[in-house]
Amino acid sequence: MVTNGGVQHLMKRSRKVSLSLFDCLNVAFMLGIIFIMLYPLYYMAIVSISNGGSVSRGEVGFLPVDITWKAYEIVFTDAPIVQAFWNTLLYTTVGVAINLTMTCLCAYPLSRKSFHGRNVFAMLIVFTMFFDGGLIPKYLLIDSLGMINTIWAIVLPPSISIMYMVMMRTFFQEIPEALHESAYIDGANDWTVFRKVVLPLSVPLMATMTLFYAVGHWNSFFSALVYLNDRSKYPLQIILRSIVVEGDTSNQATEMSGISGSLIISQNIKYAVVIIAILPILLLYPFLQKYFVKGAMVGSLKG
Repeated sequence: MVTNGGVQHLMKRSRKVSLSLFDCLNVAFMLGIIFIMLYPLYYMAIVSISNGGSVSRGEVGFLPVDITWKAYEIVFTDAPIVQAFWNTLLYTTVGVAINLTMTCLCAYPLSRKSFHGRNVFAMLIVFTMFFDGGLIPKYLLIDSLGMINTIWAIVLPPSISIMYMVMMRTFFQEIPEALHESAYIDGANDWTVFRKVVLPLSVPLMATMTLFYAVGHWNSFFSALVYLNDRSKYPLQIILRSIVVEGDTSNQATEMSGISGSLIISQNIKYAVVIIAILPILLLYPFLQKYFVKGAMVGSLKG
């Protein structure tokens, strides 16, 4: 005869078994998702350092075969790629600085209730999210301002993201009004409050915005394709596009011989350039990761 205590014990044990089975299936599912997402990147990395003949025979699967750094030697000694890398680094650094400055200076006044007409200005700004002048008017405007074939054609047009500005304005609105009032009592003006009270409290959001803006600038190629005429000013993504999409490795193939060998080494070069192009962003993320979750969620709860 089974007592009530025995029944409860069996139910608890069954529940634990069910939870353990669910946890195991959940972990297996998440590991599968991680593998699907990371394996293409891992495969490109091991192919870029594998011997060309091994790649042609399909011997590269989960481990590199006959490791060689020849592809990276060719890439790092190629002047256009090195120049494009530094161009991209310059565009990203200057662009992010302009982005953060413009976003903060736009969001802060719109977050203050004392700013008369803020709702009208906010509506006008948000209006630009849905209506755009088009590529030709933009090109004519940038040409009339004398910015064609300059860095400013790359960093000034995308100087502010309306979505990020709205998030930042919402975050500024959530800062307690008492902090502003106490600063005003101590004799601070709006500029001092902005620099010494608001910005220090906005570090998580600023770090997240830095990552978002940096990824956008680093991966951008269309603006350079339209506004830049000098190849020496091209960003890395333009060079990457010509190598990966168009298959142009003529500048890097001076030491290659044989059609089959050229194809294999060309594939190694393609993957090596891809790895070099995404590595800086991958290295940047760990430094901002501790702010990322908080910064992505804060400011998006209320609007």
